[in-house]
Amino acid sequence: MSREITTVGVVGLGTMGAGIVEVLARNGVDVVAVEVDEDRAAAGRERIQRSTDRAVARGKLSAESQTELLGRVKVTSSLAELAGCHLVIEAVPERLDLKRNLLAEIGRIVAPDAIVATNTSSLSVTDLSVATDNPKRVVGMHFFNPAPVLKFVEIVRTVVTDDAVVDDAKALAERLDKQPVVIGDKAGFIANALLFGYLNHAVSMYENKYASREDIDAAMRLGCGYPMGPLALMDLIGLDTAYEILDTMYHQGRDRLHAPRPVIKQLVTAGLTGRKSGKGFYSYAAPGSSEVVADALTPAAGAGGASLRPIAKVGVVGSGTMATGIVEVFARSGYDVVYVARSQEKADGVRASIEKSQAKALERGKTTAEARDATLARLTGSASIEDLKDVDIVVEAIAEDLAVKQATFAALDSICKPGAILATTTSSLPVIQCATATSRPQDVIGMHFFNPAAIMRLVEVVSTVSTSADVTDTVVDLCAKIGKHPVRCGDRSGFIVNALLFPYLNDAIKMLEAHYATADEIDTAMKTGCGLPMGPFELLDVVGLDVSLAIQRELYMEFREPGFAPAPLLEQLVKAGYLGRKTKRGFRVY
Repeated sequence: MSREITTVGVVGLGTMGAGIVEVLARNGVDVVAVEVDEDRAAAGRERIQRSTDRAVARGKLSAESQTELLGRVKVTSSLAELAGCHLVIEAVPERLDLKRNLLAEIGRIVAPDAIVATNTSSLSVTDLSVATDNPKRVVGMHFFNPAPVLKFVEIVRTVVTDDAVVDDAKALAERLDKQPVVIGDKAGFIANALLFGYLNHAVSMYENKYASREDIDAAMRLGCGYPMGPLALMDLIGLDTAYEILDTMYHQGRDRLHAPRPVIKQLVTAGLTGRKSGKGFYSYAAPGSSEVVADALTPAAGAGGASLRPIAKVGVVGSGTMATGIVEVFARSGYDVVYVARSQEKADGVRASIEKSQAKALERGKTTAEARDATLARLTGSASIEDLKDVDIVVEAIAEDLAVKQATFAALDSICKPGAILATTTSSLPVIQCATATSRPQDVIGMHFFNPAAIMRLVEVVSTVSTSADVTDTVVDLCAKIGKHPVRCGDRSGFIVNALLFPYLNDAIKMLEAHYATADEIDTAMKTGCGLPMGPFELLDVVGLDVSLAIQRELYMEFREPGFAPAPLLEQLVKAGYLGRKTKRGFRVY
């Protein structure tokens, strides 16, 4: 029989606890909010006041509703006040001993049929529950930060949690207008188990000086549409909290990819825990501020000491979607473009596509008739690679086949003038293998555009061990001139975006394979809990399972990291011909 929950206790009024109090009170629940002493209780009360003031200022809450909301909250420093609560949620710091002692104490105060819940994001709910007099009534209710905004709640059941307790916790979450998912007790649950592997990998990339913090964060924001870059997100979460979560996950699963990177512990030991301390991976205007300020690691504007090579005329090889988008981007930005296709018919097709795109832009008011005519006047289509003899840079955008690319680069080497830059748009092949097909490896670089090239702002600028500094600086400068955001990285599998994205997708498949959660539950967790634009299975079906498998194999072969081995379920689906949306069946049926 489900119990009626009208009064809920919340212990701990930090950011998370105060947010949970606000959510409960906003949805008509009476709340007893407890802090350890009067000073902290006052600070907690002030936190709830500030948050609801902001909601009123933004028109999200009326002044009348705010008064009612605050009237439902009783803030105290006495745990004894919890005696009449039907459910109590603890939201104190992630320390096992602290939480265990607190839950045992709550269990002694509340009625025998009251539910005792923990908001832990990483500790074992089972470990916490056995400290109480009745582990059957203990459940995990993991809210996400900021609790008033994010819709997702993980309801974590242990092997002994009573079914009625789980049902009541889920029903309460639904009353609070949340999307609850019921799962078992495993380190990291759904969202953190997938999120923190990705965050740790990004820290490793930064720690190994593969790319700057700014470039790693920009790559994931612009390349994947994530609301925040991974290192900025680590600073927001708190590096101490991140360390605890990773450490717990590592000790439970012994997966090397969850072993916290040494730099995280070093920063925490130095007291640099992120935004709350005013410094973490970035420096902030003040402790608790979100304003990033320049520090010793901030790149200087126009960095790069080498002189730039002049670029007036651009060549593009290829006639597919990516090549067509790149041609349009350059022509739109004022560059004369010679594009070469396998036949005159294909070259004419590129022009027709750009004419159509420009007509749409004109219709939507994104361009003028004069600008459209100027863009089209800069286009020269050809079926002969010889016509690239006097361009200043060539961008190759043909099929991801190494032998075909090498043959193209060998041809460009013999045709293009000395000093011309030869760039490849490869997303997965080693750039150095294109460079060694030429007699001028110093002039070869990767320019990885994202699809659709005309819209996506990110370009990964990939320098090999042979690339000249002036070539890198010229391409970075050129990207800015064509309205793109360049990020610099070295020539290794996956560059920045794919190297961070695909192991996370692979981890999601392994979670599904282990029957821990369904594809729908995992997608919900990552979209509503982490604010990602698409869930992992939604994204895999769009990208194509065959493409995803090829990239994952490439990463595994490059890094030889056991955790990067493609999930068997991915291999099986590809063998069965279930490749995602393009075959109308992948992780879902279309």
